[in-house]
Amino acid sequence: MNPPSRLTRRTFAIALAAGLGGCATPRPRLPGEAAWSGRLALRVDSAPPQAFSALFDLRGSAARGELQLSSALGQTLATVRWSAQGAELQRGNETTRRDSLDALTAELSGAPLPVLAMFDWLQGRDAQAGGWRVDLSAHADGRLVARREQPLPAAELRLVFEQP
Repeated sequence: MNPPSRLTRRTFAIALAAGLGGCATPRPRLPGEAAWSGRLALRVDSAPPQAFSALFDLRGSAARGELQLSSALGQTLATVRWSAQGAELQRGNETTRRDSLDALTAELSGAPLPVLAMFDWLQGRDAQAGGWRVDLSAHADGRLVARREQPLPAAELRLVFEQP
């Protein structure tokens, strides 16, 4: 697989910032399903640096789930779904599929994002995730910060979330 181009990463950042797609309507929560919502901000220290933020709705589990990103105005920016069969990103009418969630997020943002570890982190549990370190000291207040120094590019993910 070719490394992500600057144009691909820039397109992803623009899509997150501009709010492509329709209104955000998360699917109904299934009985017993883990679900969180809130705001996230991601900074990737790539060349050029990237930063994006969105509202998020995370459902499911590390094995099978869905992450919906929306603008502050309620427009769906992107929906990511994953299972044992792979991962897909849907933005408007465009769908991107990859073998794994890490491969998909690395291609789009320039760094694999710790989506699967977020399930543990949001429950207040420390979990390893490809060089990411999480600070859970403000978890009781609905906040967490995760940082990745290695491998490069360094990145920081901030979540503000509602307790389920």
